[in-house]
Amino acid sequence: MKREEIVMLCTCDLAGQVRGKGFPASDYDVRMSKGIGWTPTNSMITAHGPIAPSPWGPFGDTVLIPDPATHVRVDFGPDHAAENFIMGDIRLLDGTPWPVCPRSFLKRVVGALEERHGLRVRAAFEHEFIYDGVDERPNSSYALDAFRRQDLFAEAYLGALQRAGVELDTFMPEYGPTQYEVTVGPTVGVTAADQAVAAREIARAVATRLGRRASFTPILRPDAVGNGVHVHFSLFEAATGRPVNHDPGHKDGLSATAGAFISGILAKMPSITALTAAATISYLRLTPNRWSAAYNNLGYRDREAGVRICPVFASAGTDISHQYHFEFRAADAAASPYLVLGAILAAGLHGLDRDLPIAEVCEGAPQNLPQQELERLGITRLPQSLDAALDLFEADADMDEMIGSELKQAYLAHKRFEASLMRDLSDEDQCSRYRAAY
Repeated sequence: MKREEIVMLCTCDLAGQVRGKGFPASDYDVRMSKGIGWTPTNSMITAHGPIAPSPWGPFGDTVLIPDPATHVRVDFGPDHAAENFIMGDIRLLDGTPWPVCPRSFLKRVVGALEERHGLRVRAAFEHEFIYDGVDERPNSSYALDAFRRQDLFAEAYLGALQRAGVELDTFMPEYGPTQYEVTVGPTVGVTAADQAVAAREIARAVATRLGRRASFTPILRPDAVGNGVHVHFSLFEAATGRPVNHDPGHKDGLSATAGAFISGILAKMPSITALTAAATISYLRLTPNRWSAAYNNLGYRDREAGVRICPVFASAGTDISHQYHFEFRAADAAASPYLVLGAILAAGLHGLDRDLPIAEVCEGAPQNLPQQELERLGITRLPQSLDAALDLFEADADMDEMIGSELKQAYLAHKRFEASLMRDLSDEDQCSRYRAAY
């Protein structure tokens, strides 16, 4: 039987879904410059299938232009098709970026960070997911037995990541039922989001070849531990590569630059949660006392903080400036990695542009602090539903120039329609729908 390998040219859209069109691998060189046609209304397809009300309807044309640096090809042997895909930017027919393209949005923010402040970002995504190739057992958290029972998945996954050029940092059984976690190594700028997409899609690809399924749903069921996406990040000078996050003279080690950047993130976290925690069930996870972010607070080694100052491994004479970094914890995989990282950077850019004062670490759990102390620190509860998050996002105009009106309005229409699809379903049914979608 003659076979012709197919390459999928993809975008990770407003729903965090990876969609695209395939072409014969023999056409690769032509497609690298020509791209492939794309329809604007495709961006309004929700994670559950129905199309949200589209401002474009059946009209208009765009083109997906591939980025060769994102090409992933993993050979699974003669009995399986190769996993072969490449990420692209959605452009208008004149070659300019389409304003609603999530990857182009992230590129805009990365460019603005360097142009205005001479800074670049190094980031890594930490993903939690459900693997249905193991049964639920009590006391499986972090257990060798839970690692053993996934059998070939981890080895096949590591091998596939290596062939795709993605560096695995850690893989482990997590706290939740049938839950595992993968962290990839840090990369610069847009590449961090590209590799986040690759890490998820390769996990799904490996599970499929083993006759199983990996789901990156925000939460398996209402009483379960959620699947978070934690984004580790640090800033460095574009011209020299020098990290700018740490100041040994500050009580928590924060430099003025990083402090303003973090203050911007904290100030905008309630509104950008609409972009980073993008499912109705995301808000079952973002609650106090669940080892998840519920407030826009800065914590020092606090795994319930909205933003965490991560630990460093210091010894005598060690320069910790290259280790010192931060973790954004109010995100999940219902959101496109491009929108997640773009929202974090846009909020940080807001802080830098306004030279906000250095963020202050919250001592203790915010839910246990008096209201007066919360007000002094500027700490508020994150929105408790997708609808509430979208309302905050719509009302906050401070980042509109960076986000762009077309992207903002399309996203609001998309996600409000998605929320309406879920409104009459129980939490359990919503969890079931999202598990199937992600």
